[in-house]
Amino acid sequence: MEHVLIKPDDFHIHLRQGKELVNYARDASKSFARVLAMPNTIPPVTSPEDIKRYASHIKKAAPSLDLIPVFKIMPDMKEQDITLLKKAGAIAGKYYPRGATTNAEDGAKDVESVFPALAAMEKIGLVLCFHGEEPSASVLDRERAFFPVVEKIHKNFPSLKMVFEHVSDKATIDFVHSFPDNIMAATVTLHHLLFTLDDLMGGGLNPHLFCKPVVKTKADRDAIREVVFSGNSRFFFGSDSAPHNMEKKLAGAAGVYTAPYAVEALATLFYNNGVLEKLEGFTSVYGADFYGLPRNKGTICLVRREWIVPEKYGDIVSACSGMKLEWKISQ
Repeated sequence: MEHVLIKPDDFHIHLRQGKELVNYARDASKSFARVLAMPNTIPPVTSPEDIKRYASHIKKAAPSLDLIPVFKIMPDMKEQDITLLKKAGAIAGKYYPRGATTNAEDGAKDVESVFPALAAMEKIGLVLCFHGEEPSASVLDRERAFFPVVEKIHKNFPSLKMVFEHVSDKATIDFVHSFPDNIMAATVTLHHLLFTLDDLMGGGLNPHLFCKPVVKTKADRDAIREVVFSGNSRFFFGSDSAPHNMEKKLAGAAGVYTAPYAVEALATLFYNNGVLEKLEGFTSVYGADFYGLPRNKGTICLVRREWIVPEKYGDIVSACSGMKLEWKISQ
């Protein structure tokens, strides 16, 4: 049995930098044609030169993989800076609240400090992506605590398109639906479709499932599955695959590694829920359409064949280590 897809995009992935980037980019290229690689590197991607340099490093590591350029929004950015970033190919800017996630210590203290950048982005048609958590709130409430910030952004910039990244609970699904279709979309990860708090810490702590936002209840996971399986075009795939070596993971680093097998795991999940025909929209159509990108021309072929996710990819422990999958990309 075979299933052919337009080659997927990953609209939220971490490829890191330096020597580490090489293997991560190659792993991603086996499944994805394009990736929106997060700009919270050290130093961050904040200038046209940074974008060109990062794209060059990714292309050298994985020639078949294209970067969808995104920059990290900084408080001192002006309209001229945003205009130059768009000319360099950027289609989006990413807002990180200070301290919300990995390498966000230099993020904005408050959203008003990036209003000049957001005004410029609205004016020239760039998309705002954001890590939607309020870091001062309780860990399970951080998404909901961030809703007032999003409402403030929309009130001040009503035509600015936004992507609520890695939604993790039912309340956030409902919140996304409260905005116009052409204004708000959301990315959904593999791990938030698969796992719950019980998987993370029910029988013993599994550090390789620890991410931000954390996986939540079965009811939250089921709500995410319901909206994705329905074929709702506002919700599309972004893995948030974020590799950390064993030392960092055991020290508490947030992030899971799913890029090497994400499409195959999604195919297994969709097939077992009787919605395999919805997979192409989720992975290959809705995100491109929302961002105004052409759909990919190439395809991948999935074959129905059982296999086991390896424990490690290089020195990174996979989030789905030991999981039996029922679909495999035919190379």
